[in-house]
Amino acid sequence: MKVSLDVDCTPAEARAFLGLPDVTPIHDKYVKTVLDSIDGVTNIEQMETMMKGFAPMGDVGMKLFKQMMDIGLAGMSSKGGDKS
Repeated sequence: MKVSLDVDCTPAEARAFLGLPDVTPIHDKYVKTVLDSIDGVTNIEQMETMMKGFAPMGDVGMKLFKQMMDIGLAGMSSKGGDKS
């Protein structure tokens, strides 16, 4: 037997339903800090250094994310492309 359940709700409603904390104030502060830091950047090298510092796990996190993207793209191309 197979049962499917579709729930139409916003991410905020889903978090509240699941009992997860509201991290909106933390997110807003993080975004404000990043945007304020970007205002002082004068070249690409500074931007790259700054973004690595803000990324989870720094440079390791950026490399891990790149590897995951490469694996996903390789998997898509081996299966014949986009099947939307």
